[in-house]
Amino acid sequence: MPSGCYATVPGSTQLSRESEPSRNYGLPSFRDLGVLVRLAAIGVAVFVVVAAFAFVAGWLSPSKLTQDKMMDAFAQANGVHSGFRRNHAKGVCVAGAFESNGQAARLSTASVFQPGRVPVVGRFALAGGQPAMADGPQAVRSMALSFRPPGGEEWRTGMNNIPVFVVKDAKGFYDQLLAAAPDPATGKPDPAKMAAFLAAHPETGRALAIIRQYPFSSGFANAAYNSLNAFRFVSTAGVATPVRWSMVPVAPFEAETAGQDAKSDKNYLFDALIAGVRQGPLEWHLIVTAGRPGDPTDDATIAWPNDREHIDAGTLTIDHVEAEAAGNCRDINFDPLVLPAGIQASDDPLLSARSAAYSESFTRRAGEAKTPSAVQIGGGEGS
Repeated sequence: MPSGCYATVPGSTQLSRESEPSRNYGLPSFRDLGVLVRLAAIGVAVFVVVAAFAFVAGWLSPSKLTQDKMMDAFAQANGVHSGFRRNHAKGVCVAGAFESNGQAARLSTASVFQPGRVPVVGRFALAGGQPAMADGPQAVRSMALSFRPPGGEEWRTGMNNIPVFVVKDAKGFYDQLLAAAPDPATGKPDPAKMAAFLAAHPETGRALAIIRQYPFSSGFANAAYNSLNAFRFVSTAGVATPVRWSMVPVAPFEAETAGQDAKSDKNYLFDALIAGVRQGPLEWHLIVTAGRPGDPTDDATIAWPNDREHIDAGTLTIDHVEAEAAGNCRDINFDPLVLPAGIQASDDPLLSARSAAYSESFTRRAGEAKTPSAVQIGGGEGS
């Protein structure tokens, strides 16, 4: 028999002392009811832990949408690009500082809102999972930031240059990825699948109608970036205020022109950003929008009314840019639930879904071989 197992042999005295503790290990008798109860409790505890892992992994519910399935859907829609993020794959690292003016401190105890300056590490990127994609006039752009105030806390946020998000939950995002996956026969998404998706998700059609009302800017530097999801600011009195926030550029808005494309330079948006930082610091104002009772906090496809209070919390300055590499923004998971005291998640289901998907994306790419980013800095040095 395998090592560690015992057979009961008739007449044997090896295991006959069932009423006595083991002299070798001090184990009480298995006939002791108290011991059996304790062992049963241990077994139940182990089962609960295993079941929890199985539930999270989706083993107990094959139809459950898991982060693994979400990552597989990204691969189906964009292909597999080892070492890169599964979404917002094409990007560049930036750094600078946030200068708080103290105006948001009445709503949140977060130290980042106390008057003063804190360092910031960030990343500009294009939405999508293809790291070598050409820049385009309708490509959604993103700004991800890691605020690092004294004391060890951190605030991470990812924002996009659209006013609302196109889906309201993880299932909608998953369905959209599957609908957008290229047809093997044509290499393009199947219009019938996309039509079926829009019919099943009317909120997406409403969101797209809102997005079309806001033309894209000519570059990264003069675009506004929005949190899309709602959060809660908690004051010193314990009052929670629903909020969304935006980074609004100091540079004047210029709409992207029809002739602006990647025919001569597939990185024209990134090249313009790099050139802009070299010419001088780029700035944005952090504008916090305070919601009112009844404003939806669980649906990022719905815009809040324009008459809500807007608080200018301070100025973000970006004065350094460098290609992605080991140790810089490439290795940061911009998890939206990395929040300091004074900022809390809302009931938006996308927040936990984003956090889980980002974690899985980070885990996968961390163990993969890295290749250089398509966005490089001329001369090989950061600016």
